[in-house]
Amino acid sequence: MKEARREARGQRGPRPEGLACLLSVVVPVYNEEAVLATFHRRLSAVLQGLECRTEVVYVDDGSSDYSSVVLQDLREQDPNIAILELSRNFGKEVAMTAGLDHARGDAVVIIDADLQDPPELIPRLLDEWRAGYDVVYAQRTSRAGESAAKKATAALFYRLMRRISHVAIPVDTGDFRLLSRRAVDALAGLRERHRFMKGLFAWIGYEQKAIPYQREARQEGESKWSYLALWDFALEGITSFSTVPLKLATYLGTLTALGAFLYGLFIIVQTLVVGNPVAGYPSLLVAVLFLGGIQLMALGVIGEYLGRMFEETKGRPLYLIREYQPPSRIDPRRPVED
Repeated sequence: MKEARREARGQRGPRPEGLACLLSVVVPVYNEEAVLATFHRRLSAVLQGLECRTEVVYVDDGSSDYSSVVLQDLREQDPNIAILELSRNFGKEVAMTAGLDHARGDAVVIIDADLQDPPELIPRLLDEWRAGYDVVYAQRTSRAGESAAKKATAALFYRLMRRISHVAIPVDTGDFRLLSRRAVDALAGLRERHRFMKGLFAWIGYEQKAIPYQREARQEGESKWSYLALWDFALEGITSFSTVPLKLATYLGTLTALGAFLYGLFIIVQTLVVGNPVAGYPSLLVAVLFLGGIQLMALGVIGEYLGRMFEETKGRPLYLIREYQPPSRIDPRRPVED
């Protein structure tokens, strides 16, 4: 099977190289003024060593610090930079989508600006793309600078998602990856508002390959992901790619109803055999609270899905743009259309 897939990839024809190839790098930014200059220096050093044309699309996701000022300074120094400024903070998943919508490359790399994901890995991602893979994702073998609790919960979440989802979502994998042009075009057709991008990357299929790497500690600044935000993110992933919570609510309700029916039969038999003693208040209160809790939990699960359906039916755009500044330098030997 693997040999057949390799042969199929080889039949797709060679991918563009040299100046015929345009690589786009999408960088979502939210309050990263402290690290942007350092990140771009490292990224530029990597891109200058590649045998292809490049552009860097910075997506300012409504930053409230001086990130926009730093990005303008970088763009004045580097004509290959594009700045996409969103009208407000829409969240990282939407910011990545906006960047992909405006990336024009034959291959597109998504990377965070916090330098936890090393730009030096991009050449390896590009090599696998040239070998025929449509999605090349960086898979973490270690996570420096993170607490044991965060590492444990992250590992548990990814493995839970892989088990309950109908799509095989890679474990220990973030958003750092390379996408082929046809993979980007496929993602452009998925406009759902509640976006779990790691699931969407896997949902489109195509040939995918993992590149192991060691994730570095954040260089400067602070993480934007609190435990509450991570919990909300986990709910997005579970409700977007699995109906298991609904099934669990159904099974739990069925088991509770069966237990109540059996207990009712027991009470009837007991009354016929030994009479009907005065019922105890504590047992009655426990039963009422238990059944009420089960009902509220099931309603909560249904509400999570119903709320997402409500958001989808509004048909609002995923994001609004305050300003888009394309790269100021485009190689005339191969015009790139917007």
